[in-house]
Amino acid sequence: MSEIDDDALVAALWRVIATHGWPGLTMGRLAAESGVPLATLRDRFPSRLDVLILHGRRVDHAVLAGTVPGQGGAARDRLFDVLMRRLDAMQPNRAGILRFLRDMRRDPSLAALLGPQLSLSMRWMLDAAEIEGSGGRRRAISLGLVGVWLAAVRAWAEDESEDLGTTMAALDRALDRAEQIARTLRLLPTAAEATPDLPPDPA
Repeated sequence: MSEIDDDALVAALWRVIATHGWPGLTMGRLAAESGVPLATLRDRFPSRLDVLILHGRRVDHAVLAGTVPGQGGAARDRLFDVLMRRLDAMQPNRAGILRFLRDMRRDPSLAALLGPQLSLSMRWMLDAAEIEGSGGRRRAISLGLVGVWLAAVRAWAEDESEDLGTTMAALDRALDRAEQIARTLRLLPTAAEATPDLPPDPA
């Protein structure tokens, strides 16, 4: 099988969508734009959805590759940084992604198909932000992070500024709301869980 430059293929995907929309995306157009033979695309990507999933994986990779272990600071600040870096990774393909988001409003089934992939990505983002948790608590936090991410993407779609100031403000508010809800539902570690027991003072 021929080697494929995944990032170049994803960029070609969004150029085709920017021009033709999601309904107009065909594997033939993607092959022509990317220079990848149709037979090679067929071997690796059974459907258009699989190429979209590749985009999500490449965005995840960009964030995870730029993550420094042991970052320190507040968990909320680490999440803010992780999600903004995720949006930064999307910026080069902004035109195609914005057209796709408009097309997706007319195709709710597409959002349903991509939902599990988004949830998986958000679990990776929790790991990037070094947010601990297990079992039901972690699942609930990751679902909450999906909501935060969607709020940030909505703001990003309307934000034409170079510094994405409006997007950052919207993400900040979404994280505030999510933190309040998480504390109400006791999803965040308590003070006792977050702070190890200290030895008694010597007599």
